[in-house]
Amino acid sequence: MLRIITWNIQWGLGIDGTVDLRRLVDEARAIADFDVLCLQEVSDNFSDLKSNDGGNQFAELAGLLPNYTAVEGVALDIPDGAGRRRRFGNMILSRQPVGQVLRHTLPWEAAPTRNMPRLLLEATVETPSGPLRVMTTHLEYSSDKLRRAQVEGIREAHRCACERVATPREDGPGTYARLPTSASAVLTGDFNMRPPDPVKQRISEHFDHEVPALLDAWQVVHGAQPYPTSFCLFEQSNGPPHCCDFVFVTDDIAPRVRRISYDQETQASDHQPVLLELDL
Repeated sequence: MLRIITWNIQWGLGIDGTVDLRRLVDEARAIADFDVLCLQEVSDNFSDLKSNDGGNQFAELAGLLPNYTAVEGVALDIPDGAGRRRRFGNMILSRQPVGQVLRHTLPWEAAPTRNMPRLLLEATVETPSGPLRVMTTHLEYSSDKLRRAQVEGIREAHRCACERVATPREDGPGTYARLPTSASAVLTGDFNMRPPDPVKQRISEHFDHEVPALLDAWQVVHGAQPYPTSFCLFEQSNGPPHCCDFVFVTDDIAPRVRRISYDQETQASDHQPVLLELDL
């Protein structure tokens, strides 16, 4: 069984106003003995975020999970005016061996709303049944136009990956070495859309050339049953409780989904974590 948890951690800021990454990791472990942890809103040198001490959370999280490979996915990289960089983005931590890692910068079109660069982080995880591409992302909050473009970027990254599997490139030495990969994939993250949104539904639309579709794992298991709350459950300054955090699986591994659940107890972030269990 492969257990994947995805969680927008809001830089570790809990409902109580305290930033505590150790608490967050402990609560994730209480949900499941996870093999892969996909995180969004990890910060480095952002002391102006609420209750944040400005520490390097990428390094801190790696230290809290020493038996996991820590993969950083920096979407925002800007100077702090004092000779250092400020970084913000996603992270994947895997107890299983990690092969090639890719960082896809998603389209960042012009929009008058408040917005920032976004990233799709992809790590090939070696599972007992072979390689599996695990992807995590965090889409734009304030602009439907940007989310549309970012979804197309995700679809294109997935299409290209599958076509590289179908047509392997020539192997070579050094930087040209070809590593194991797969068309099978899991996509996780905070998509900042509610379930009926046509842009969210676009993620699962059919591909040409036998590229496996990305199916919503909740719908695979539960059909039309309403989604649990994943955002604003305990604090409603950003609106009423709703679901915007999802897990998608390629249709070839959809029959292997054994469980998907949304934790409704933890208050270690303003989002609720999602657990996926795959029979691999």
